[in-house]
Amino acid sequence: MTAEGRSPERRSDEGCTRREFARAGAAAAMTAALWGRVLGANERIGVGIIGFGLIGRIHTRNFKSLSECAVVGVSEAYAPRMEAAAQLVGGDVRRYPDFRKMLADRDIDAVVVATPDHWHAPMSILACAAGKDVYVDKPMTLFVREGQWMVEAARRYKRVIQVGTQQRSGPHYQRARELFRNGCLGKLVSVECRYWRNLMPGFGKPADRTPPPELDWDLFLGPAPMRPYNPNRGIYHFRWFWDTSGGQMTNLGHHSLDIVHWFTGTAGPTMVSCAGGRRYLEDNCEVPDTQDAILDYPGFLTYCSWRECTAGAPGGGMGGLTFHGTSGTMELDRDGFRIIPDAKADPNNIVAGILGGHPVGGPQPAPEGEKPPRTKAIQDRSGDADSQYVLHARNFLDCIKTRKEPPSDVLSGHQIATACHLSNIAMLVGRTIRWDPEKEAIIGDEEAARMLERPYRSPWDAEIRAAGVR
Repeated sequence: MTAEGRSPERRSDEGCTRREFARAGAAAAMTAALWGRVLGANERIGVGIIGFGLIGRIHTRNFKSLSECAVVGVSEAYAPRMEAAAQLVGGDVRRYPDFRKMLADRDIDAVVVATPDHWHAPMSILACAAGKDVYVDKPMTLFVREGQWMVEAARRYKRVIQVGTQQRSGPHYQRARELFRNGCLGKLVSVECRYWRNLMPGFGKPADRTPPPELDWDLFLGPAPMRPYNPNRGIYHFRWFWDTSGGQMTNLGHHSLDIVHWFTGTAGPTMVSCAGGRRYLEDNCEVPDTQDAILDYPGFLTYCSWRECTAGAPGGGMGGLTFHGTSGTMELDRDGFRIIPDAKADPNNIVAGILGGHPVGGPQPAPEGEKPPRTKAIQDRSGDADSQYVLHARNFLDCIKTRKEPPSDVLSGHQIATACHLSNIAMLVGRTIRWDPEKEAIIGDEEAARMLERPYRSPWDAEIRAAGVR
């Protein structure tokens, strides 16, 4: 590293410097966008994997297992993970230290973006411009405007984008949605989603240092601000810093709110309140360890609660949520769901029996017959979290061939990510914000509105502009 914390110029395997390659990247992507193979019904789809972390490894296994595709290439900024990915795929899989070379490979029809959050949108946009279809992990974006750019890129270049909210491909989620839409809960009142765990005392305060030689730190940061290397900013831990993530609100919140949007068909909340901060974990990380958000959607409320400093009572799990309706409650997670009916009772009798009954003049109980349930009790434990990944990947491949819209499409992914970002913005400004889902604008709050977009570090700002969506 230089004194300024930047990596020195390095030659690519074709003899150009990294700066020269960056200048050429956008032009190469534009050239690649001019071609596009028409896949036959029985032709295998060439897939490239970008990022081999915790979820990237799952995707690599799953796409490798599907006969409809062939994993042609892998890309990683951390050399040991590149080799691990190549070993998992086997054969003569191609290795790309810089993902832009993968985008120029005509044998690759689609890419899987399984990188840190801050790379999801830029890589997806550049892939669309290069004529590739995209499977991108959630959260789809790091800030709101990126979602608008991704929607535009998918439309302009006629690309399929599948967001990695694989729960939509789970059969029991689909059954639960059908029951919900058929009115099994009556009118929806509110939704709760929570995930609590105890990471006390935190991840410590390691000193900044020279990045490991096998990690391309400049490329790892990409469009994010240049920061000195710190172990807590690097592999996996990126999720606890605002430059590269939005905390659990965008991480697990995207999964939970995805189901809320999918069930209800909403375009987004109209008011968002949120409180929290990093208050208990003692480390050099930034995003909240305690956060509660209330999102006011047309017709119902949604409450999200995240804790990294106390485990609380068991329940919910990753992606778990509870729908409360006027006829009953649905508890839903990756293992299944159950519907708990409310009893149909005389409202007067409910209040008349409080604390042993009211004195004279207050509500008095009246004779009442049997109290039937307001809805049918249902128990379904057929969920299989592992199979949801596989089904979602197979659906993506099907959509590549048919050119149909995938279940987790780019517009819905943008709207869900936006709800998460609005929650973080409300917390950071310390007040309720009003949102117009149709105009995609914060109403009457210039400070909050400025947080809808962030700058990209050079050369990535120019690369994205060259794609024609900024």
